Amino acid sequence: MKRKPFLALLLSLCLCLSLAGCGGTDDTGDDAGTTDDGAGTTDTSDTSGETYTVGICQLAPHDALDAATQGFKDALTEALGDAVQFEEGNAGGEPNNCTTIVDGFLSQGVDLILANATASLTAAVSATDTIPILGTAITNYGVALSLDSTEDKVLGGNVSGTSDLAPLDQQAQMLQELFPDAENVGLLYCSAEPNSVFQVDTIQGYLEDMGYTCTQYAFTDVNDLSSVTQTACDSSDVIYIPTDNTAANNTETIANVVLPAGVPVVAGESGICSGCSVATLSIDYYELGQITGEMAVKILTGEEDISQMPIAYDTTLSKLYNPENCDALGLTMPEGYESLL
Repeated sequence: MKRKPFLALLLSLCLCLSLAGCGGTDDTGDDAGTTDDGAGTTDTSDTSGETYTVGICQLAPHDALDAATQGFKDALTEALGDAVQFEEGNAGGEPNNCTTIVDGFLSQGVDLILANATASLTAAVSATDTIPILGTAITNYGVALSLDSTEDKVLGGNVSGTSDLAPLDQQAQMLQELFPDAENVGLLYCSAEPNSVFQVDTIQGYLEDMGYTCTQYAFTDVNDLSSVTQTACDSSDVIYIPTDNTAANNTETIANVVLPAGVPVVAGESGICSGCSVATLSIDYYELGQITGEMAVKILTGEEDISQMPIAYDTTLSKLYNPENCDALGLTMPEGYESLL
């Protein structure tokens, strides 16, 4: 008779142990994202987060383009951390190489493509109409892509990005501020770059309204750059070079002509200015890259649809000058200009 309480107690103990065993971790992993932070609260965030691969096609190694790429990567890494990885290709200044680089991205199945400079953009657009493409260091998307309108806006489809176009009317005003007594302005650019043609045609109108006589000097590639630059120097008091990839990649060639000739150059962007120019009104290419990176984050995370994203700009402009080139030409910059060096 005294055994019954003992047996009941034993059965109860076995039942408790059995229930405790049922409360263990589920092998299906349903609770894998639940952790105790040690402060009595539970973090239920999903630790299996999605990862992204971004392909970067850059036309050439150059200070401005390098800065845009770095700003883009930094913005993505800051937002997504280790969840984003980059596949990078540099075309070395050869537009045909952009096609090879982009084709590689397609075979790798990247989630987004950054096209740094116009040749990279046209290669990417020709290769895919499904993978999101963001351009950067593109002067004008309508011109670059041969669209009906040259007004940068929402492009639709799988393309958007940022423009590096500084206000051309303000660049013309800067040239007038620095060289009010000049009469002849040479406009030096690469005829193979549609965006350069667009800039030169536009700024010529502003300069002629100010009373300057403008002459366009177009080179086809690096092979005739030196001779065309010399011709421009022979007939110009000052030369203007727009945001031009070929010129940016060959500033030493230009400097070797303009500096001995004593002809100052006003540039469309800081990279050209750092090589062969005396001054520029320029955007910040690192900031431009960051803006592009922030757009990429929104696309990758599904926050925004690229087909609805308008072309973006860096609205911060700086008056910059190259002290070495100014010294070589005996020029003194007025107040308000910041040294590039």
